[in-house]
Amino acid sequence: METKIYVGNLSYDTKEEDLRELFAQAGTVASVALIKDRDTGQSKGFAFIEMSNQSEAEKAIQMFNSYSLANRPLKVNLARPREERSFGGGGYGDRRSGPGGGFGRGGPGGGKSRRGPGNAGGQRRY
Repeated sequence: METKIYVGNLSYDTKEEDLRELFAQAGTVASVALIKDRDTGQSKGFAFIEMSNQSEAEKAIQMFNSYSLANRPLKVNLARPREERSFGGGGYGDRRSGPGGGFGRGGPGGGKSRRGPGNAGGQRRY
């Protein structure tokens, strides 16, 4: 059951309480996570809200997608699962240093330079 929704295009002044109060109109709000910059504590302009069941999540999307909050049209939809992210350089599959990747490292590209035949003008080929 998908009960977590994404809320985007928030004003940086929006508080978790504001979102809880607004989305309670669609049903029971299980949790509100306003995403903030870890260094400054400043809102990043989006949040995740978990409703108590799928029908309430769908109702919240219908009610509040394009809804104007603080003169900004909200973007509300089902939250997508988090994607794996690699931090720093040299991660597995990294274009520059992963297995078979990068220029002049053997893999699919055969060690060709960026300005090799078929790549006139130095345009990047991916």
